[in-house]
Parts: sequence; structure tokens; C-alpha cells
Amino acid sequence: MTTSINYNEKIPNNVNLSEDRALRRALEHWQPNYLNWWQEMGPDGTGNYDVYLRTAISVDPKGWANYDYVKMPSYRWGIFLSPPEQDRKIHFGDHKGEDAWQTVPGEHRANLRRIIVTQGDTEPASVEQQRHLGHTAPSLYDLRNIFQINVEEGRHLWAMVYLLHKYFGRDGREEGEALLERRSGEEDNPRILQAFNERTPDWLAFFMFTYFTDRDGKFQLCALAESGFDPLSRTTRFMLTEEAHHMFIGESGVSRILQRTCQVMNELKTDDPHTLRENGVIDLDTVQRYLNFHYSVTIDLFGADESSNAAIFYSSGLKGRFEESKQDDDHRLREDWYGVLEVRDGKLVERQVPKLNALNEVLRDKFITDSIRGVKRWNRVMEKAGIPFRLVLPHKAFNRKIGSLAGVRISPTGQVITESTWNAEIDSWLPSVSDRAFVANLMGRVAEPGQFANWIAPPAFGVNGQPADFQYVRFD
Repeated sequence: MTTSINYNEKIPNNVNLSEDRALRRALEHWQPNYLNWWQEMGPDGTGNYDVYLRTAISVDPKGWANYDYVKMPSYRWGIFLSPPEQDRKIHFGDHKGEDAWQTVPGEHRANLRRIIVTQGDTEPASVEQQRHLGHTAPSLYDLRNIFQINVEEGRHLWAMVYLLHKYFGRDGREEGEALLERRSGEEDNPRILQAFNERTPDWLAFFMFTYFTDRDGKFQLCALAESGFDPLSRTTRFMLTEEAHHMFIGESGVSRILQRTCQVMNELKTDDPHTLRENGVIDLDTVQRYLNFHYSVTIDLFGADESSNAAIFYSSGLKGRFEESKQDDDHRLREDWYGVLEVRDGKLVERQVPKLNALNEVLRDKFITDSIRGVKRWNRVMEKAGIPFRLVLPHKAFNRKIGSLAGVRISPTGQVITESTWNAEIDSWLPSVSDRAFVANLMGRVAEPGQFANWIAPPAFGVNGQPADFQYVRFD
């Protein structure tokens, strides 16, 4: 079983790329285009920085990473798949019990390509959204962390492009090029999913993005790891080892903001937002509004509450559920039902629909349950500080842009409201122009080892056993 990664090749990999000359040539042709994209759209102005980065050296779960200083344009992006599972079977859908596919079934070719392209498009998009944040990092520790996320998202793009090139011929090569041509937020050629066209203008937004939107990534990757198409399953299983780090950065980042704000609240004996802002920290009401925005944008990523495509992907064995093997049912779902929300007579009500058509909603509800756990951990920061304020997730119907709830005006507590009420209250529910301007005004790079911006607390521990005041980034 091959777990080591060949770093002697031009494209590091553990998929025996040297034995597939046509594929190797195609990927080596794509590689310069990728590097051009990285120079144009990757982290801004960082070409000569030495960054203390983690690089995969094997796919063994017990220790697959090497830490050292790397210049990001020289980072060894590559193609890494988790080891194959001997005699792996398809665990769900109409093909349940059959051998997992090692090649693309012709009848599922278009849908599989669509799934891979959509997942692949999110990876460079997040790098583009975050490309300017290095200029305003609150510490070298945080600067190193965002760069680690950036290079890993770049490698996740490589993972999807490998699948497109190896299994989809000319169509796959064209899709691989298109992944480098779309741009986050660009009007004429935007990214596929709307959440990846939103701006990430400041570090509070970045931490919320990595907590919520990378958590969507976790659930989507877990569903794809169940795929009957074995190369996709093996690819996404390895990607998940890196996604956990991204979510940790988000959760711990918000916790550190809360910790610092609570410290100032107790020092000044006030919860007045204006006073707290004057003292250079982010008031808790603003944190809640950012949470509301990023949470609501993220739950739209799961798609419409009723979806024939989701049913097709499941029944075809292309995309399973989160932790499919742990589900106590027949894994075909032809007779099962699930509740989705709609507005009836001015109220939110639940109606039962075939579960196969509600699989987006099933995954969304798993995501919500998982998100609540982290919010509880954030609230323990306030509890420990003796602050009565508590963050809450808004209702899942709040601020929706996709599905049957798109455009319906729902308050954060789940009340159907009028357009006029929505307009009157929106600045108390979502970040206003002045909120974003205030947070942006706080931002400014802190580049001395061990120093942190006033609005965020230091981390409890550093990276790879290093202290918090380690020189995580060395500038040119």
C-alpha cells in the first residue's frame, strides 16, 4: 500500500504519475498556468516571504506533515490520494453492494464531472477572496495560518484537476483551464457558487468564513468520500485531513476575538458598543451580525431544500450522505420522507417530502448541528469572563437566497415579517456599511514576533510545538 509521496518528480504525487506519460504531460502543461494564476490571484505581494509551512510527505494518518520555511511560489503542490480500500463496495443507492468504480461509468459521466468541477471551483475561489488579508494580519502567527490555508486550498484544486485530466479527456482538460479563468466576484466570469463571490474584506470575516464555509466543505467532502467513484472518494478523504485545520483556525480566531473583547469589557466595566469600539475592540453585537451573515450565506451552499439532482447523485452512487455507513436505514431511501420548510398563511411550517429529494436539507441539518457545538464553545468564553451575552445561530430560514425560502423575509428568530420590517431591522441583523468600515479600520499588519493586534488575544499555543512568539514568517 503506497502512502509515501514522490517529491523527486516535477509534480509531487503518490499516484504513480511517472507511469502515465500522457497524463503527466497534460498536468505539466497545466502547471505553468496554475503558477501564473497563483502569481496573479494568490496571496498578494508574498513571493519572497519565507513561511513556516506544513507540507504533506505521506498520507499516513499518524504523521503526514513536514514543517519548514518555504517560499510560497515554491510550495510543492501535488496530487495525493488516500490509500485504496481493498475490495471496496458502493454503500448506497441503486448500485449498493456492487464494486466501487475505478473508471467513470459512461451513464454518470456528465454528473460526475459537474460534481468535481463545482467542488474544484471553490478551492481557488477562497484563495482569491483572501488574497489581500496578509496585508492586515494581526500577528505573524495568524499570517502564517492564512498562508497555510491558501496553499492547501491550492493543492485541493490540484486534486480536482487531476481527476478531470485523468478521467474526462478533452472535456476534463478544458474544465481544468476554466477553473483558472473564473474569478471570485467578477461580474462577467464569476465563481460557480455565490458564497465564493462574496468579499472577505477583514479578519473577522475570514475567521467566520473558515469556521462556517470550510465546515460546509467538510460536509461536502464527507459526502463525496462516500462516492462509488473510488478515485473521487480517495481524493476527498485526504483533503479532509487538511479541512479540519481550516475550521480550527476559524473557531480559535473568533474565540480569541471574544476573549480580548471580554477582557476590555471587564476592565472598563461596560458593554456599551460605542465605548468598546473607541477602545479598539470588536463589540459582541457586531460579532453576532457577522455570524448571521456568514452562517446564512453558507447554508445556502447546500442547495435547494428539494432537489432532483441530489436524488440522482445519491441513487446513482455518486454522492452519499455524511457518515453514510452510520445511518440506520436501507441506504436507498425510496420509501423515506423528510421535513422541509415553507411559508403558509404567514408562518413557517414543515411539510414532508421524499427523502431522496431532500438530501440537501439532510446535509444542511447535519451542518447546523455541528455548527452549534462551536458556538457553544464560543459562548464559554463569555461565560468564563462573567459576561451574560451569548451568540446564537439565526433560524435556518433567515436571509436565504436559494430554494423555496429564497427572498422570503424571515427574522433571525424564525418569524415571517414584512419587507418594511426587514428593511427597518436589517442593520441590527447583518453587518452594516458602518460595521464593516469600523472593522476594516481596526485592521493593520502586526509583524513583530510575539506581538498581536489590540483587538485579538494571543493563541493558547503555537504551531507544531513552537511558541506564540516564533518567527512564523520572514519577510524579504
